[in-house]
Amino acid sequence: MGAVVVEPGSSTLVLGLEKVLDRASMHLANALLGNPDAAAGLEVLLGGLKLRFVTGSAVAVTGAEGMVALGGKELPLNKAVRVPPGAVLEFGPALFGLRYYVGVQGGILAQGEVAQEEALRAGAALTFGRPLAHGFPEVNHPARRALDPERPVVVRISRGPQATNFDAGTWLRLTSEPWILSPKSDRVGARLAGRPLDGAAASLDAATESGQPQPRISGSVLLPPSGLPVVALAGHPGTAESPVIAVVRDEDLDLIGQARPGQMVHLLG
Repeated sequence: MGAVVVEPGSSTLVLGLEKVLDRASMHLANALLGNPDAAAGLEVLLGGLKLRFVTGSAVAVTGAEGMVALGGKELPLNKAVRVPPGAVLEFGPALFGLRYYVGVQGGILAQGEVAQEEALRAGAALTFGRPLAHGFPEVNHPARRALDPERPVVVRISRGPQATNFDAGTWLRLTSEPWILSPKSDRVGARLAGRPLDGAAASLDAATESGQPQPRISGSVLLPPSGLPVVALAGHPGTAESPVIAVVRDEDLDLIGQARPGQMVHLLG
C-alpha cells in the first residue's frame, strides 16, 4: 500500500468510472497501468494540482492536455510512468479540454466520498494499492485528442422517449441551431444557452400529466419550461420532471464532459 499527499488549491475529486464525466479518459488511465476498469482515480478540473508521492508508484495522466511535470520535468501524457518516492507531480493549466484524469497504479483506495473530499481540501494523504512488480500492459486503443476550446463540440443525438410530444420544427431547431455551454453547467447537467425552443411548457404538461417523474439516464437531453436544453451528466438524479426530447450517443457523451463554458455545442440528429 502506498500514499500520496494532495496539496490543496485545485478542484479535484476522487472518482470511480461511473462518476467521471470523461469515462474514456479514466478507462485509458487505468488500462495503461493494468488497474481494474473500476479503480478510482483523480479528476482534476483545469489544473493547479500538486501531488507528492510518499511512496513510489506509477501514474498515467489522460484527458485534458497541458503542461504536467514530474520532478520538474515534463511528464508524457497518455502513458504509464514510474514515480519515485518523494517525487512531486504538478499540473499546469489545461490548454485543451477541461479535465485531467490521473490513474495511480493499484487504484486510489475508497475512503467514502465525504472523507475523500475532506482529505483533498485539507491536503491530507490518499492511499493507493500496491504497484505491480512487472511492466505495464500493452494498450491498443489510442487516446482521443483533447478538445480545442476554440472549436465547436459536435455530438450526435437520437430521439428521446418524449420526442413525439414536440413538433418537427422544434426538433429541427434543436439539431440545426448552435448552442453555447452555459457557465451554470455542473456535474448534474450541461446547460445549453441559445434561442429558447418553442412549446417546451406545453410539452412538459403532456409528458407529466400522469404525475409521474420521467426516467433519466446520463446523456438524456431534457427540455424544461425555459426552452433551453440540459444534457444529464454523471451526477444526475434518477428521474426528472422535464421531458426527455433526445439522448446523446454514449460514445459522444464524454465530449460534453470536456467542453468548456462558453464553448459552442452542435447537436446532430
